[in-house]
Amino acid sequence: MCKGIAVQPDPVNIPATQTGAVRVVLIVDDSRLQLRIMTAMLSRMGFEVLSTDSGVKALEICAEQKPDLVLSDWMMPEMDGLELCRRFREMQSDSYGYFILLTSKSEKGDVAEGLDAGADDFLTKPVNSHELRARINAGARVLSMERQLSDKNRQVSEALNELQEIHEAIDKDLRQARTIQQSLVPERVCEIATSRVSLLLRPCGHVGGDLVGMFRPGYDRLGLYNIDVSGHGITSAMVTARVAGYLSSNFPDQNVALEKRFDRFYAMREPAETACLLNQRLVADPGVEEYLTMAYIAADLQTGRVRMVQAGHSPPMVLRANGDVEFFGNGGLPIGLVDHVDYDQHEFQMHSGDMLLLYSDGFTEAVMKNGEMLGEDGLAQLFKEASKCGQGPDLVEDMFWRLTSEMEDSTKLGDDVSAALLEFDILDEPVENPT
Repeated sequence: MCKGIAVQPDPVNIPATQTGAVRVVLIVDDSRLQLRIMTAMLSRMGFEVLSTDSGVKALEICAEQKPDLVLSDWMMPEMDGLELCRRFREMQSDSYGYFILLTSKSEKGDVAEGLDAGADDFLTKPVNSHELRARINAGARVLSMERQLSDKNRQVSEALNELQEIHEAIDKDLRQARTIQQSLVPERVCEIATSRVSLLLRPCGHVGGDLVGMFRPGYDRLGLYNIDVSGHGITSAMVTARVAGYLSSNFPDQNVALEKRFDRFYAMREPAETACLLNQRLVADPGVEEYLTMAYIAADLQTGRVRMVQAGHSPPMVLRANGDVEFFGNGGLPIGLVDHVDYDQHEFQMHSGDMLLLYSDGFTEAVMKNGEMLGEDGLAQLFKEASKCGQGPDLVEDMFWRLTSEMEDSTKLGDDVSAALLEFDILDEPVENPT
């Protein structure tokens, strides 16, 4: 295999390479003469040169020194250039090492064998210094691109790690925000006099813009609402938190739906007046661009008289004890959209066994498997079917289950889903006055 063939040095003094990707070169050849000639040639080019006459020793050097480029003779005792190349490729390294085989072989099969072993290039003996420099510079370009790519990958990896940390921090905050938002609805079911209220709140993300709630200023008085803030996510959730304070069940002095009478008790305002006051609050809030729709009722649970305001919200639905369904309301402007709005007030009567449902458009605008939205008629049918299978919180949970099981994409809500259910006069014995 060309043993004893001397390398032909070029008499021209070759300047150091201008490519910085190759700095350290390892020469492996069992011919000491070849090692001296190649070392001298590469040193004149400006490289730091390492040399050895053994493939085994070459692996030891590679493990410690990590040369940028290896020039190895093909035919050597104990370990030939092919085996050295394979072992070199198997070594763990942070960067790529360029490998050139020195050989007199020129058959395509031999070249293919060298490429399969992991060689990057070949030099035919005797080696010409200009060709050597050209091959090394070609290797330097490859190494330079590889290192640039590695650097970019490192930067991308660091950026991804940083983004992951940020994502985890945001996710943690959102989970906490979800817990806080859920605390805005502390009671999901409540029995009042001979009636029962059940609430459902299912945001489409960590947090949402829907809100349901109730307050009880007296033994048989009930304020019940369903609110849908424009948009989704954190901003909408912050607005719901603010509105929850305006309709607080724990602090009646802050509740715009209540007014104190004779410094002794709180009475319920007319729903239309409550909507106007809430609209004034939201319009006056600086920096708040969101608006909300609302269905709000003030109910006398002794007589069944219900007063209602519908501010751009889905029309409340009553499922009568005989199975008939009625919708109430004629729309109206959302709250917080424009200043100086007057709201219409509606009144209707509930009878024993009737059920009132306030709901968000997350129900009616959900896309079903047939490609169409559920709609009000679909919701009425769903309400009827669920009412045959359960009561109270089980009923509203069953409605949600029936909705999602028939949706086009049952794994993902397209909008927040919420509902407030009032089952009127269904209990045999009245619940004691909680106050």
